[in-house]
Amino acid sequence: MLTSGLAFVFVLGVLIFVHELGHYVMARRIGVRVLTFSLGFGPKIVNVRRGDTDYCISAIPLGGYVKMAGETAEDERTGAEDEFLSKSKWQRFQVLVAGPIMNILLAIVVLAVVLYQGADVPAYEQQVPIVGRVTEGSAAERAGILPGDRIVNIADRTVETWEQVFMAILPKANREVRIVVRRDGEDRRLNVTPDAQTKYEIGDLGVLPEIHPQVLEVVPGEPADEAGLLKGDVILAVNDRMGVSREALIEVIKANENRPIVLHVRRGDAALDVPVTPRRKGDIAIIGANLSHLELRTIEPGPIQAVQMSLARNWDWSTLIFQTLVGLFTRETSVKQLMGPVAIAELSGGAAQLGWIALFNLMAMISLNLGLLNLMPIPVLDGGHITIMAFEGLARRDFSMRVKEKLLMVGFVVLLMLMVTVIYNDLTRVQWIENLMFWR
Repeated sequence: MLTSGLAFVFVLGVLIFVHELGHYVMARRIGVRVLTFSLGFGPKIVNVRRGDTDYCISAIPLGGYVKMAGETAEDERTGAEDEFLSKSKWQRFQVLVAGPIMNILLAIVVLAVVLYQGADVPAYEQQVPIVGRVTEGSAAERAGILPGDRIVNIADRTVETWEQVFMAILPKANREVRIVVRRDGEDRRLNVTPDAQTKYEIGDLGVLPEIHPQVLEVVPGEPADEAGLLKGDVILAVNDRMGVSREALIEVIKANENRPIVLHVRRGDAALDVPVTPRRKGDIAIIGANLSHLELRTIEPGPIQAVQMSLARNWDWSTLIFQTLVGLFTRETSVKQLMGPVAIAELSGGAAQLGWIALFNLMAMISLNLGLLNLMPIPVLDGGHITIMAFEGLARRDFSMRVKEKLLMVGFVVLLMLMVTVIYNDLTRVQWIENLMFWR
């Protein structure tokens, strides 16, 4: 709980600071007087004044704000050049858009740093999506998807890799989706309703690629080392039994103490047969090799490649975010997938326990979400203010205060409904609270 709380405050604090810093820097650059720069809302805990600006940390850490001179028509205005509303629409647009842009840039930079560290990732993610296994009782089995099928299209979107398949299915839990698979050279259209997995209701088809165990480490002096098995070898079969899983391979090893077995491995581009004889160690027979569940590939990008990969991945995330938002309006995406502060805190805590790389990866994702959502044309958000200014520009006149107040009220109601929804979702994910919800 403490880890989750500290990780949540760290992640949210950084994202808010960067967002508000964007507004602050741009306001100062165009000559707007900034009255307050605050992290958080409510009573001020720490307050330092420098020049015309109060820099403070407030009690409620769920946001922040930059207060500028003459920011709204209700503010006391003198018409001075350093007031926000005295600036042109183009200048005001730059101030409003700077916050979301800073969050998007933060996502790109942080993810580039994470990727630059290098990592072992599943090799199948970038492979052609040919079904290797269908989970018993899964949505795929119910729809008639078979091993060997090539997934071609999901919801009218062409998919070329397993990563694209998972991204397309992720927001479709309990929603019927049209999938095209290619079988024996013929395209077949199937209606599939992905199952909801985990308390965040992640869509799952129940299909996997053909995966093979891989040697992560060979213990010196043990049978695997003596037989010439090497780190990185991919085990395709054992004793002519193809497609064996890590668990099944371990069972074969245990059952063949002092009897040779033949491992069919792929080493680079070469296929080899490696005879190895398991030996007893303690209570079981082993070969002395650490095996992964699936084949991994190591990514070690240089600085430029890391930035390129970050841009590509953020683009994929952005596409998923927009698909999810559109799906909420078309009812193709469940509102139960929306997460609030409690869920973000839980995810932050889990990521923190995995290490700083996982935590920063999560930070990049949330930062991108924050930047894009703030650009939505909803009054109260930055995007809403930008939209109002755009309409004023098209109309060649400023709207009356009464019109602006009504627009802001609509935006407030939308955000209030969104907050109620995400908080309700968070509460239903807490087991003891859900037990009290007799209507569920």
